[in-house]
Amino acid sequence: MSTTIDGVLVTPLRVIPDERGWLMEILRCDDPHFSAFGQVYMTTAYPNVVKAWHYHRKQTDNFTCIHGMMKVALYDAREGSPTHGALMEVFIGEKNPALVTVPPGVYHGFKAIGNETAFFVSVPTLPFNYQEPDEFRLPPDSPEIPYDWGLLPGLRHG
Repeated sequence: MSTTIDGVLVTPLRVIPDERGWLMEILRCDDPHFSAFGQVYMTTAYPNVVKAWHYHRKQTDNFTCIHGMMKVALYDAREGSPTHGALMEVFIGEKNPALVTVPPGVYHGFKAIGNETAFFVSVPTLPFNYQEPDEFRLPPDSPEIPYDWGLLPGLRHG
């Protein structure tokens, strides 16, 4: 499995703890990888649930896991990309705080790992368009992407 896909960035995030708790900046407008702001949203996944696959034609996704852990998988479906057909896997969350930046044309999804619900925060470059969604989906077990999520019977989520 490839360790990188052209245009995908995994940026370690710094946790700043003190006696009150901790702070972690996720994305700033002066970060070198910041391009635009569309919206901020949060989603969750219960343990072992997979939410995959999708890609965007216009927007770039920026996301992290703020609670729990998740396995993020990416597949480069872009014709003409130097990493076309490459797979990438990264583990992010409380034990590895990182921001994943995904350019248009790269399929991605995640699986909550461990025994607790994973909380996912996303800052895409465009707001969700309810009339014309910039979201193109495949099921997690699609033969078009050579990746095995280790799906359990009855847990075929997308």
